[in-house]
Amino acid sequence: MKLSLDFTSTYIFVLFLCLIFSLPITHAQQMGIPYTRQDSLRGSITPEREWWDLVFYHLDIEVDPRKKTIEGTNTVHYKVLREGQLLQIDLQEPMRIRSFRQDEKELAYKREGNAYFVRLPSPQKPGSVHNLEISYEGNPRISPNPPWSGGLTWKKDAKGKPFIANSNQGDGASLWWPCKDHMYDEPDSMLISVNVPDPLMNISNGRLRQTEKHEDGTSTYHWFVSNPINNYGVNISIADYAHFSEDYQGEKGPLTLDYYVLKENLDKARVQFKDVPRLMRAFEYWFGPYPFYEDGFKLIEVPYLGMEHQSAVTYGNGYQQGYKGKDFSETGWGMTFDYIIIHEAGHEWFANNITYRDIADMWIHESFTTYSESLFLDYHYGINAGNAYLQGARQVIKNDIPIIGDYEVNQRGSGDMYFKGANILHTLRQWIADDEKWRNILREMNETFYHQTVTTNDIETFLAKRTGLPLQSFFDQYLRTADVPLFQFYWKDDQLFFRWKEVVDDFAMPLKISQNGKTNWLKPTSEWQSTTDLIEKEMIEADPNFYIYTQQIQPGSE
Repeated sequence: MKLSLDFTSTYIFVLFLCLIFSLPITHAQQMGIPYTRQDSLRGSITPEREWWDLVFYHLDIEVDPRKKTIEGTNTVHYKVLREGQLLQIDLQEPMRIRSFRQDEKELAYKREGNAYFVRLPSPQKPGSVHNLEISYEGNPRISPNPPWSGGLTWKKDAKGKPFIANSNQGDGASLWWPCKDHMYDEPDSMLISVNVPDPLMNISNGRLRQTEKHEDGTSTYHWFVSNPINNYGVNISIADYAHFSEDYQGEKGPLTLDYYVLKENLDKARVQFKDVPRLMRAFEYWFGPYPFYEDGFKLIEVPYLGMEHQSAVTYGNGYQQGYKGKDFSETGWGMTFDYIIIHEAGHEWFANNITYRDIADMWIHESFTTYSESLFLDYHYGINAGNAYLQGARQVIKNDIPIIGDYEVNQRGSGDMYFKGANILHTLRQWIADDEKWRNILREMNETFYHQTVTTNDIETFLAKRTGLPLQSFFDQYLRTADVPLFQFYWKDDQLFFRWKEVVDDFAMPLKISQNGKTNWLKPTSEWQSTTDLIEKEMIEADPNFYIYTQQIQPGSE
C-alpha cells in the first residue's frame, strides 16, 4: 500500500512530523549554558532523597472544575534505608504546601524553589517504616501544549460538562501533587482518591475499589494500584463518561479491558477500540504477558492526544487511523491502526514495566515502543509490512543531537529517540539474523527487568549478553553520537573495496549485501578491506533494514 501525496503536501507533512517529534531542548543544551541548581534538585538522587525508600502513596484530593483547583493530601509511607533526618518532597508553583505532619505533629520545613526540605523530629532507625502527611492546594499549571508541555487540561464536552486530565512526563508529577519526583524510586502500591462533582467520574490507575456518594452532590472515586507505579504515570481523567468493557484471554488468563469515553463518542469507540485486543495479541507474543493483570487495562478518552499512564492509557486521537489521520511512514501501513492506541499501550511494557531511572535514558521508553508499532504490523500483516513502515518513517529522523540526554539534570535527548531509536533496534534484529532469538530476547527483557527502573547500561549489558555480540561500539555510535554509519565502497581490479566511515572507534557491525538475488555478509571496519566474492559492474544493494547510509566513490578518491 502506498499513500499518494503530491510534492507540496508531502513537504508540509514532513515538516509537521519534524515538529511533532522535536522534544523540547533546553537552552543549556543548545548554547552550553550551565544547568541550574533547580535542575539538579529535580534530576538527581539528592542526599535528602536517597536515605528513604517509597512504600505507598495515598493521594486524597478534591478537584474543583469551576475554580480549576486541586486540594487535599498525599500521605507518603516510606522505609528508612539509612539514618536521616532531612527529607525532600517536590511540588511546583503555583501549587503550595499547607503543612507536613508526622505522628500528629506539624513539622518545620524549608523551601528551595520546587523542593521542600522537611526536618523530621529525630533521626530514624534503618528498617523502620513511617508516614508523612502532606497537605496542599492550588491552581495547577495549565498545560500550554499537552502532552508535550506538562500540566492540567481543562476542557468541556459537547454538552458543556467539564472534561479534565493531567499529562506531565518530563515536567514532573509535582506539577499537581507533592511527591518524591524522581523516576528511580516507585511506591510498591498506591491508593488514589479523587472527589469530583456529580455526574462527573474520575478514572485513575488500577482498579476501582469504592465509589462514595456524598450529600453535597459530589462523589469520591477510590482507585487502588497493586503494582509499583512511576510518578508521571499517575493519572486523573474526569468527565461524564460512558463505560463499556470486555475480557481478553491472555497469557496469564483473563484480563479485563475497560473503556471510558465521552457519551457522544460511545458508538465510535466501540468500533475504534477493537484495536486493543489486537495489540494485546501482538505485544504478548513479542514482549510477554501484559505486566499489570492485577490492575487491569483501561483506555480513557481525554481532551489531548494521549499518554501512557500505567493501566490507564489515555486517548485523544479523534477516533481515526494513523496519527491524527496521518501516516508517519507514507507507506499506507500507518493507516492500518490507530497510532495512539498502539503506541501508548506499547508503553505498558516499555515505560511502565521497564522504566528509566533518569530521563536522559528516555530512549528506552520511546525507541522500544515506537519499534512495537512495526512489530504490531509484523504480527498482523507480515514482516514486510513492519519493515516498510520503519523504512518509510526514516524521513522524520533529523540526526540533530545524540539520543541520550544529560544525566542528573532532568534532560532528555533528541526526539530521534522515536523513529531513529526504532530503526536502531530493527538494525540490531538484522545483525542477530534470528527472529525467534530476537523475540525471546524481548520477552526475557520484560521478565528480567519486571517492574524495575533501569539505566542505558543495564539494557546494553543485557542485550550484549543475550545476543553474544560485541555491542559497545554499536550503542556508542547510535545512541551517543548523531552520526549515521556510512558504508563506502568502490570497485578496482575485480575487487570490491569497502569500509565504514563517520563511525566511532572499533565500530565493526557486519552488513548484509545482495547481488543478483544472492546474499553476502561483509565485515567492514573503519579500515579499507576488499573481497573478490562479488562481481564487478553488477549492482550491489545493502539490506535496507539496516539503518545506514551508503556511498559509492571513485577509486583514488578515498
